[in-house]
Parts: sequence; C-alpha cells; structure tokens
Amino acid sequence: MIFPLSYLNYLEKMAVMKNRNLLDSFNNAINGIIHAIKYERNMKIHAVSAILVLMMSLLYRLTRLEFLAICLTICLVIICELLNTAIEVLVDIIVDVYHPKAKIIKDVTAGAVLVTSTLALIVGYVIFFDKVKSSLENGIIVVRQSPMHLTVIALIITMLTVLILKARLKTGTPFHGGMPSGHAAASFSITTAIALWTDNMSVTILSLFIAFLVIQSRLEGKIHNMPELVAGAALGILVTLLLFQVFYK
Repeated sequence: MIFPLSYLNYLEKMAVMKNRNLLDSFNNAINGIIHAIKYERNMKIHAVSAILVLMMSLLYRLTRLEFLAICLTICLVIICELLNTAIEVLVDIIVDVYHPKAKIIKDVTAGAVLVTSTLALIVGYVIFFDKVKSSLENGIIVVRQSPMHLTVIALIITMLTVLILKARLKTGTPFHGGMPSGHAAASFSITTAIALWTDNMSVTILSLFIAFLVIQSRLEGKIHNMPELVAGAALGILVTLLLFQVFYK
C-alpha cells in the first residue's frame, strides 16, 4: 500500500517527537485514557460501571480472590475498549472512504469488547448475586414497614414543582425537555425516599445507580442538558428531604 506523502511526513514527525523520558510516556498514556473516556460513549459506561463495582466490593467485603477477579475483569474490559478505540482511529486515518474490510476490522474489535463485557457480567453475577439478593430482601422488609404515602406525596409535590418551574421559565414542554428535568427529579426523589426508609447502604447504592441511568438516558437522547438534569436531581432530593424531616417521625 502506498501512503500519501503528507501521512509519511506525519509519521516522520511523530518519530522525532518520540517520548524523551519515562515521565513523558506516563503522561501520554494517561492522556490516551482521558481521551477515550472523554470522547467514547462506551468508555464512559465502562468507567462508571467500574467505579460502582469497586464501591460494591468495599461494601460487601469481598475475599482477596473475589476482589482480584473483579480487578482483572475490569482491566480486561478497559484494555479491550482502549484497543478498539485505537484501531478505529487508525482505520479512519488509513481509509477515508467506506470499505468492507475496514468495517470487518471495526466489527471484530467491537466483538472483542462484547466478549469481555459478557465475561464481566458473568463474573459480577457469580460474585455479587447472593450478596445483593440478601441486601434487597432486607431492604424490602424495611420498606414494607414504612409509610409509603410519604413517597407518593413527595413524588407528586416534586412533579408539580417541576411543571410550575417549566411554565414560569417557559422551557420545553410539561413532559419533554426544559428546566428542570422531571425524570431526574422523580428518580432522585424516589432514591432519597428509599435511602431514608431503609437506612441500607447497599439498597441505596443500587437505587442511585438506577437514577444515574435515567440521567444518562436523557443526556444521551439529547432531551436535557446537564444543568437541567442536575437541577431536577437537586429538586427531587430537597423536596423529599423536607417532607421526611417534617412528617417522618
């Protein structure tokens, strides 16, 4: 294959700019990871998932072998995603038009990420299933003994406040877009109520994870921007906290 002269000049320039010392190597490696997290959606998902899993590892006090399996699996998934990103960029540089073989290369590397992600799910299931199941059962027992009407009232007041603010600020529609986000407000209102009811860190973290998934979906769908989502989450938390402070004795 014959490369364009500009590309060969680029390679020559990169060879001249080769890392001068070990510190430069570390800086460039970290920059590569930051770039992948910043611009690759799947890498963001992997990073958030890794943080949550590590937090759960602390809560459930895993054995050394279990923790080692978790760390190895996380590293394997992230390595595959980094390689996938690098190969996609390289293919885009070399082939600037659609080519079936370029598509095959990208599909194969994406398949490698899928395989490692599936492995991560299996490992997580084997290690956490019994522990999470026990925590959820305990949390459900506590919730059943608590006054559910407070959560219903908090949710209604939260959504009414959202509708009033949207009407005053004249942004979006009552159920789509605008300031603040109704979905974020509702999800974090429920999460706050669960946290105050159960006093169970494991159940609270699981609820919080679901609430963040709601925010992620609204952000990815470009229905809300980050300030609208943050405002909605803060509103849901504050309204629910206020009601529980006043009425939950």
